[in-house]
Amino acid sequence: MALEIERRFLVSGQQWRCHVCWQAWLEQGYLLASSDGLTVRVREARGVAAVAGAWLTLKAPPAGGPMGPEGLVRQEFEYPIPEGDATALLALAGQKLSKRRHGLDLPGGDWVVDVFEAENAPLVVAEVELDAAALQQDLALEIPVWCVAELTGRHQFSNASLARWPLARWPEDERLELLRLSSS
Repeated sequence: MALEIERRFLVSGQQWRCHVCWQAWLEQGYLLASSDGLTVRVREARGVAAVAGAWLTLKAPPAGGPMGPEGLVRQEFEYPIPEGDATALLALAGQKLSKRRHGLDLPGGDWVVDVFEAENAPLVVAEVELDAAALQQDLALEIPVWCVAELTGRHQFSNASLARWPLARWPEDERLELLRLSSS
């Protein structure tokens, strides 16, 4: 079984930019996003060769129930597809988002920062993908000071949720509180 082990954080400020080692532009659409955590996503990425391309991804809760805190571990099956197929599938997707992804040179896992665009701007989220050993080590991880709130398991911040219900459509008080946190 392919597992994705990931923690997510709300980012404040620009201090993370000194750690950027690559960037890419991503557009993704959701062909299926169910309330039980099953998603089918298509993604096109443009930028550095290491991350450029197109993929079809299925994500689901882990078989056998939760492993660690909610939202931390999911099954992930990702397959490269021809860019023409990705373009056609994106046209079928009713829920989409775009973002600039920045790969970081931080220790402890594979760190990226996503700077969301359009209706999800000015949201900035850091993600760190961990290996299975991290589950055995009580999730010990050095969190940068610019990660001001953990978003792991908060469904409204999942990419599928942000595609369906973007930040610009959130109730004003919730949006302003998020913006206050991210500018502190």
